[in-house]
Amino acid sequence: MAGAVRLPRGQAWFACVALAAFALVSVAAGLAAWHKHQLLAGPMTPWPYVDNPLVEVDTYFRNLMGWRTGLLLVALLQFSIWLSNMRDVADVLWRQGQRRRKAWLIFGWLIPVAQLFVPKMFVNDLWAASQPESQRRRGHPLLTAWWLSVLGAASSYVFSDASKDLKKAVTTDQARHALRLIMISDGLYICAAALSIVVLRQLFLRLERAAAIAPVEVWTTGRTTS
Repeated sequence: MAGAVRLPRGQAWFACVALAAFALVSVAAGLAAWHKHQLLAGPMTPWPYVDNPLVEVDTYFRNLMGWRTGLLLVALLQFSIWLSNMRDVADVLWRQGQRRRKAWLIFGWLIPVAQLFVPKMFVNDLWAASQPESQRRRGHPLLTAWWLSVLGAASSYVFSDASKDLKKAVTTDQARHALRLIMISDGLYICAAALSIVVLRQLFLRLERAAAIAPVEVWTTGRTTS
Protein backbone atom coordinates (compact mmCIF):
# COMPACT_ATOMS: atom_id res chain seq x y z
CA MET A 1 0.00 0.00 0.00
CA ALA A 2 2.99 2.32 0.35
CA GLY A 3 2.90 2.87 -3.38
CA ALA A 4 -0.24 5.00 -2.94
CA VAL A 5 2.00 7.86 -1.82
CA ARG A 6 5.34 8.62 -3.39
CA LEU A 7 8.07 8.50 -0.75
CA PRO A 8 10.73 11.10 -1.64
CA ARG A 9 13.82 8.90 -1.34
CA GLY A 10 15.70 10.86 -4.02
CA GLN A 11 14.83 14.18 -2.39
CA ALA A 12 16.01 12.86 0.96
CA TRP A 13 19.33 11.96 -0.66
CA PHE A 14 19.70 15.41 -2.24
CA ALA A 15 18.91 17.12 1.07
CA CYS A 16 21.49 15.00 2.91
CA VAL A 17 24.13 15.74 0.27
CA ALA A 18 23.42 19.49 0.49
CA LEU A 19 23.64 19.43 4.28
CA ALA A 20 26.84 17.36 4.20
CA ALA A 21 28.43 19.71 1.65
CA PHE A 22 27.51 22.69 3.81
CA ALA A 23 29.03 21.00 6.88
CA LEU A 24 32.26 20.16 5.03
CA VAL A 25 32.66 23.71 3.71
CA SER A 26 31.97 25.01 7.22
CA VAL A 27 34.76 22.78 8.53
CA ALA A 28 37.12 24.11 5.84
CA ALA A 29 36.11 27.72 6.58
CA GLY A 30 36.69 27.16 10.29
CA LEU A 31 40.16 25.73 9.63
CA ALA A 32 41.00 28.68 7.37
CA ALA A 33 39.79 31.08 10.08
CA TRP A 34 41.94 29.27 12.64
CA HIS A 35 44.99 29.42 10.36
CA LYS A 36 44.48 33.14 9.79
CA HIS A 37 43.99 33.63 13.55
CA GLN A 38 47.33 31.90 14.22
CA LEU A 39 49.16 33.97 11.60
CA LEU A 40 47.82 37.18 13.12
CA ALA A 41 49.01 36.04 16.55
CA GLY A 42 52.62 35.94 15.39
CA PRO A 43 55.01 38.79 14.57
CA MET A 44 53.95 40.78 11.51
CA THR A 45 56.82 39.95 9.16
CA PRO A 46 56.96 42.25 6.11
CA TRP A 47 56.32 39.50 3.53
CA PRO A 48 56.03 40.43 -0.12
CA TYR A 49 52.49 40.27 -1.59
CA VAL A 50 53.45 37.31 -3.79
CA ASP A 51 53.64 34.06 -1.76
CA ASN A 52 52.42 35.92 1.32
CA PRO A 53 50.85 33.25 3.59
CA LEU A 54 48.42 35.77 5.12
CA VAL A 55 47.17 36.84 1.68
CA GLU A 56 46.84 33.21 0.58
CA VAL A 57 44.86 32.10 3.63
CA ASP A 58 42.68 35.21 3.41
CA THR A 59 41.84 34.37 -0.21
CA TYR A 60 40.88 30.81 0.70
CA PHE A 61 38.92 32.04 3.69
CA ARG A 62 36.85 34.56 1.71
CA ASN A 63 36.09 32.03 -1.03
CA LEU A 64 35.01 29.42 1.52
CA MET A 65 32.76 31.90 3.30
CA GLY A 66 31.04 32.65 0.00
CA TRP A 67 30.56 28.95 -0.71
CA ARG A 68 29.27 28.43 2.82
CA THR A 69 26.57 31.07 2.38
CA GLY A 70 25.50 29.62 -0.96
CA LEU A 71 25.38 26.05 0.32
CA LEU A 72 23.39 27.15 3.38
CA LEU A 73 20.66 28.51 1.10
CA VAL A 74 20.71 25.35 -1.02
CA ALA A 75 20.53 23.11 2.08
CA LEU A 76 17.60 25.07 3.52
CA LEU A 77 15.76 24.86 0.20
CA GLN A 78 16.37 21.13 -0.19
CA PHE A 79 15.38 20.44 3.43
CA SER A 80 12.16 22.45 3.03
CA ILE A 81 11.24 20.66 -0.22
CA TRP A 82 11.86 17.33 1.47
CA LEU A 83 9.67 18.33 4.42
CA SER A 84 6.91 19.33 2.00
CA ASN A 85 7.07 15.94 0.26
CA MET A 86 7.09 14.06 3.56
CA ARG A 87 4.11 16.12 4.66
CA ASP A 88 2.15 14.52 1.79
CA VAL A 89 2.89 11.13 3.33
CA ALA A 90 1.97 12.30 6.85
CA ASP A 91 -1.28 13.79 5.53
CA VAL A 92 -2.35 10.31 4.48
CA LEU A 93 -1.14 8.55 7.61
CA TRP A 94 -2.52 11.10 10.09
CA ARG A 95 -4.14 14.05 8.34
CA GLN A 96 -5.86 15.46 11.42
CA GLY A 97 -2.56 15.55 13.28
CA GLN A 98 -0.84 18.00 10.88
CA ARG A 99 -1.37 21.37 12.56
CA ARG A 100 -0.05 23.78 9.92
CA ARG A 101 -0.68 24.17 6.22
CA LYS A 102 2.21 23.46 3.85
CA ALA A 103 2.60 27.18 3.07
CA TRP A 104 4.04 27.57 6.55
CA LEU A 105 7.05 25.55 5.42
CA ILE A 106 8.09 28.79 3.70
CA PHE A 107 6.60 31.38 6.04
CA GLY A 108 7.79 29.51 9.11
CA TRP A 109 11.44 30.14 8.20
CA LEU A 110 10.87 33.82 7.34
CA ILE A 111 8.38 35.37 9.78
CA PRO A 112 9.89 36.64 13.05
CA VAL A 113 8.76 34.78 16.19
CA ALA A 114 7.21 32.04 14.00
CA GLN A 115 10.80 31.07 13.15
CA LEU A 116 11.23 29.94 16.74
CA PHE A 117 8.59 27.19 16.73
CA VAL A 118 6.74 26.61 13.42
CA PRO A 119 9.45 24.50 11.64
CA LYS A 120 9.79 22.38 14.80
CA MET A 121 6.00 21.90 14.85
CA PHE A 122 6.15 20.43 11.33
CA VAL A 123 8.86 17.99 12.32
CA ASN A 124 7.03 17.04 15.54
CA ASP A 125 3.87 16.29 13.55
CA LEU A 126 5.79 14.16 11.05
CA TRP A 127 7.41 12.24 13.89
CA ALA A 128 4.04 11.55 15.51
CA ALA A 129 2.53 10.44 12.18
CA SER A 130 5.26 7.80 11.87
CA GLN A 131 4.15 6.06 15.09
CA PRO A 132 1.31 3.57 15.64
CA GLU A 133 -1.96 5.30 16.50
CA SER A 134 -1.92 4.15 20.14
CA GLN A 135 1.65 5.40 20.66
CA ARG A 136 1.56 8.74 18.84
CA ARG A 137 3.48 11.41 20.65
CA ARG A 138 4.82 14.70 19.37
CA GLY A 139 8.40 15.46 20.22
CA HIS A 140 11.53 13.48 21.09
CA PRO A 141 14.88 14.33 22.74
CA LEU A 142 16.57 13.99 19.33
CA LEU A 143 14.22 16.57 17.83
CA THR A 144 14.75 18.92 20.78
CA ALA A 145 18.54 18.67 20.45
CA TRP A 146 18.27 19.24 16.71
CA TRP A 147 16.09 22.33 17.06
CA LEU A 148 18.28 23.84 19.80
CA SER A 149 21.31 23.40 17.52
CA VAL A 150 19.44 25.10 14.66
CA LEU A 151 18.41 28.01 16.89
CA GLY A 152 21.96 28.31 18.19
CA ALA A 153 23.38 28.47 14.68
CA ALA A 154 20.74 30.99 13.60
CA SER A 155 21.43 33.16 16.65
CA SER A 156 25.13 33.24 15.89
CA TYR A 157 24.29 34.56 12.43
CA VAL A 158 21.70 37.13 13.55
CA PHE A 159 23.30 38.51 16.70
CA SER A 160 26.99 38.23 15.84
CA ASP A 161 27.87 39.72 12.46
CA ALA A 162 31.49 38.61 12.75
CA SER A 163 32.12 38.74 8.98
CA LYS A 164 31.37 42.47 8.88
CA ASP A 165 33.39 43.00 12.06
CA LEU A 166 36.33 41.27 10.37
CA LYS A 167 36.09 43.54 7.33
CA LYS A 168 35.96 46.65 9.54
CA ALA A 169 38.77 45.52 11.86
CA VAL A 170 41.63 48.01 12.03
CA THR A 171 43.79 46.21 14.59
CA THR A 172 45.08 42.68 14.89
CA ASP A 173 43.15 42.14 18.13
CA GLN A 174 39.87 43.15 16.50
CA ALA A 175 40.50 40.81 13.57
CA ARG A 176 41.38 37.89 15.84
CA HIS A 177 38.25 38.48 17.95
CA ALA A 178 36.06 38.42 14.83
CA LEU A 179 37.79 35.23 13.66
CA ARG A 180 37.09 33.54 17.00
CA LEU A 181 33.40 34.37 16.65
CA ILE A 182 33.42 32.98 13.11
CA MET A 183 34.98 29.73 14.34
CA ILE A 184 32.29 29.42 17.03
CA SER A 185 29.61 30.02 14.39
CA ASP A 186 31.16 27.38 12.16
CA GLY A 187 31.04 24.89 15.02
CA LEU A 188 27.34 25.61 15.58
CA TYR A 189 26.64 25.29 11.84
CA ILE A 190 28.41 21.94 11.68
CA CYS A 191 26.49 20.61 14.68
CA ALA A 192 23.15 21.80 13.24
CA ALA A 193 23.88 20.28 9.83
CA ALA A 194 24.96 16.93 11.31
CA LEU A 195 21.85 16.69 13.50
CA SER A 196 19.66 17.72 10.56
CA ILE A 197 20.99 14.76 8.58
CA VAL A 198 20.28 12.42 11.50
CA VAL A 199 16.72 13.77 11.93
CA LEU A 200 16.07 13.63 8.20
CA ARG A 201 17.20 10.01 7.98
CA GLN A 202 15.26 8.95 11.06
CA LEU A 203 12.06 10.63 9.90
CA PHE A 204 12.29 9.11 6.45
CA LEU A 205 12.87 5.58 7.73
CA ARG A 206 10.11 5.85 10.31
CA LEU A 207 7.57 7.21 7.84
CA GLU A 208 8.61 4.65 5.26
CA ARG A 209 7.95 1.84 7.74
CA ALA A 210 4.64 3.41 8.77
CA ALA A 211 3.56 3.70 5.13
CA ALA A 212 4.49 0.08 4.44
CA ILE A 213 2.29 -1.29 7.23
CA ALA A 214 -0.59 1.21 7.03
CA PRO A 215 -4.00 -0.47 6.68
CA VAL A 216 -6.02 -0.12 3.49
CA GLU A 217 -8.53 2.31 5.01
CA VAL A 218 -5.73 4.80 5.71
CA TRP A 219 -4.77 5.00 2.04
CA THR A 220 -8.38 5.28 0.88
CA THR A 221 -9.66 7.78 3.44
CA GLY A 222 -6.57 9.30 5.03
CA ARG A 223 -7.93 8.37 8.50
CA THR A 224 -7.27 5.57 10.90
CA THR A 225 -10.10 3.66 12.46
CA SER A 226 -10.58 3.33 16.19
